[in-house]
Amino acid sequence: MKTRKLTDSTWEISKDGKMLVHGIVYADKELFDELLRDLDEKKAGSFTAALKQVENVAMLPGIIKASLAMADIHPGYGFPIGGVAAFDMDTGVVSVAGVGFDINCGVRVLKTPLEKKDVEGIKEDLAREFFHTVPSGVGSTGDIKLNSGEIDEVLVKGSRYVVELGYGFDDDLEYTEERGAVKGAIPENVSHHAKERQYKQVGTLGSGNHYLELQWVEEIYDEKAASAYGIRKNQLLISIHSGSRALGHQIGTDYLKTLERAAKKYGIEVRDRELVCAPIKSAEGQEYIGAVNAGINSAFANRQAIGHLARLAFSKVTGVKPKDVTLLYDVGHNTCKAEEHEVGDVRKTLLVHRKGATRAFGPGRQEVPEAYRAVGQPLLVGGSMGTASYILRGTEKGMAETFGSAVHGAGRSLSRMAAKKRFRAEDVKRELKEQGIVVISKSRSGMSEEAPGAYKDVDRVVDIMHNAGVNAKVARLKPLVCIKG
Repeated sequence: MKTRKLTDSTWEISKDGKMLVHGIVYADKELFDELLRDLDEKKAGSFTAALKQVENVAMLPGIIKASLAMADIHPGYGFPIGGVAAFDMDTGVVSVAGVGFDINCGVRVLKTPLEKKDVEGIKEDLAREFFHTVPSGVGSTGDIKLNSGEIDEVLVKGSRYVVELGYGFDDDLEYTEERGAVKGAIPENVSHHAKERQYKQVGTLGSGNHYLELQWVEEIYDEKAASAYGIRKNQLLISIHSGSRALGHQIGTDYLKTLERAAKKYGIEVRDRELVCAPIKSAEGQEYIGAVNAGINSAFANRQAIGHLARLAFSKVTGVKPKDVTLLYDVGHNTCKAEEHEVGDVRKTLLVHRKGATRAFGPGRQEVPEAYRAVGQPLLVGGSMGTASYILRGTEKGMAETFGSAVHGAGRSLSRMAAKKRFRAEDVKRELKEQGIVVISKSRSGMSEEAPGAYKDVDRVVDIMHNAGVNAKVARLKPLVCIKG
């Protein structure tokens, strides 16, 4: 692999062999050196090294400009997590690996009128109420019970479906990416088994790295953007990280077989069998895209319902009216979507895959809510439960370099298995309590897997993107309460 430094924050994997484009990795020298070491250390391991995955993606037909990796890069299924790739609509492909199995996993942040000092004495009460009100954990089910016809409506209408059931307000839709529903969802392309797994899971948090946190704004970096977003220092925010639950995972599982057959049918050579794909305009490609759009809408509906349940829990303990807990933004980070971007001097529609990478549109884009348009779209970046999270904003440079993309979190530094061996749940909980953070989790293993030490330094990851000018820092958030599945 031939690599070279472009700037202090960007590195190139030079176009070589069957690569159709070069790779671009956002990293400082220390991080890039770690990624290079992984090329040797993981030859005999169970994961393909992340840089090798960037290289493999660069070989996919119809890829435009570069195979990209954000600073939270680590090995994923086929694509690296933190990976971004845009494809020409006529010659390009669509890939399950470029979306991931938790379709439209994302983050939703709500603003409250209270400050940190207002809840210091009731953190435990808030934690218990959040835990009681929002179902969490593996296989968790909620109050929304759906039949086959109703789940089809969710897959088309997304957030609006649950708002009409009373889970939220119309204003929430204005501040949700795509207003909570993408077009082109085809419920018929989603298997009965996938739908059946979602009948009782809308409005549930799930497990793994999903969470509900009460956070406070520790620092403001960009007063203009913070003012536009309606956030201030010491303000309490509610952050939710969840996705499409079992339905999204089943869609991915189902279509791996479909796209594997398609890759053979259309003679598409893939370096890694996890990168099976189909031409975008093929019957198989269009079928998968229709199913992915349905999964995206299901995830929007899920976070909408969770967000409103969190509002009600916060209201019950603090007395704040639910209507006064407003949505800052909701954005996904496991998607593929048709978007317009500048390619040279031409504006083209591309299919942009973001795998563990957030959409990050800059100032002036019509897709950004009008109140935010002058400063750019909010980016919601989750850290670990013991460190910090960030609100960033999209930039014009990010639009030019990354198709308007951003980091989505800190990125793992240890696998879940390695984290379980290194960290004991009791120790993690005790250490967080000493920092003033109340954690409730249904799973001891989940606490170990999600220990702060299992993740990269989120400050460093965010600084790489900020220094590159691709994403810009607006605010740093710290947790007070964390609910895990």
